[in-house]
Amino acid sequence: MPELPEVETIVRDLNKTGAHKLLCARFINVWTNFPKTIKEPESFEQFKNKIKGKEIQKIWRRGKNIIFSLSESYFLLIHQKLTGHLLFGRWEFREGKWVAPAGPLAEKVNSYIHLLFTLDSGQMLALSDLRKFAKVKLLDNEKLKKEISFLGPEPLEKDFAFEKFRRSLEKRKGKIKQVLMNQEIIAGIGNIYSDEILWRAKVHPFKDVSKLTRKELGNIYRSMREILAKAIKLGGESISDFRKISGKKGHFDKERKVYQREGEKCSRCGEIIKRVKLAGRSAHFCPKCQKL
Repeated sequence: MPELPEVETIVRDLNKTGAHKLLCARFINVWTNFPKTIKEPESFEQFKNKIKGKEIQKIWRRGKNIIFSLSESYFLLIHQKLTGHLLFGRWEFREGKWVAPAGPLAEKVNSYIHLLFTLDSGQMLALSDLRKFAKVKLLDNEKLKKEISFLGPEPLEKDFAFEKFRRSLEKRKGKIKQVLMNQEIIAGIGNIYSDEILWRAKVHPFKDVSKLTRKELGNIYRSMREILAKAIKLGGESISDFRKISGKKGHFDKERKVYQREGEKCSRCGEIIKRVKLAGRSAHFCPKCQKL
């Protein structure tokens, strides 16, 4: 699932498409072959009619959500879920499917297009989603506030200082990996980066939050900020389906130390990395560096 760095990468890249006039462009048409992707309004036809003619005024991120501020006080919210990723370019409709020109957009991982927006600039914005879990909503201001009201603080915000981080974990119960992935506590962190953060901090994913020392909390906080910032700089992690809006891979993979490296040697101490189940998810860690 795209996490904070992947979503932020998409948002930043969309905001860099000034040459293609994405900002200030208007939606002129929408296509789908899977209407269930649209969660609000109730039907795809309503969604299509409402978004037509709306101008894109701002593109931003909250947690794992991509949000387009539109004219007439509307907001397009896209949560890419497990395998979804936004792409930007041009496609042709052939034999019942959208076909991209030769290049990264034409790769198989980018071919599962189930939602496509046409803009008055001539460009297109497409959602490729193999598993069809992504959700798309067109909301007014009040509904948007409600949609994202549960989210915790953004971990890379300037005002999210260590003491604020420490207080956000006070009186919490549970294993630190689960707490880091709880979107109500901190927004944007998922399975990949919780593993990477805890490895760098030398903290076992099963350690109870209430047992963490101030030093350990400090290590987690610094690791979180450093890893998320580095992952954004490198364009995210493309070990699975995620691709940038160009269709190209992100480059965080060369920095990945434990996630999906079960059976490999730890790059820090040489111990074999292990994977264990944690509430239906996987936790990857080094048993020597990250003692419980």
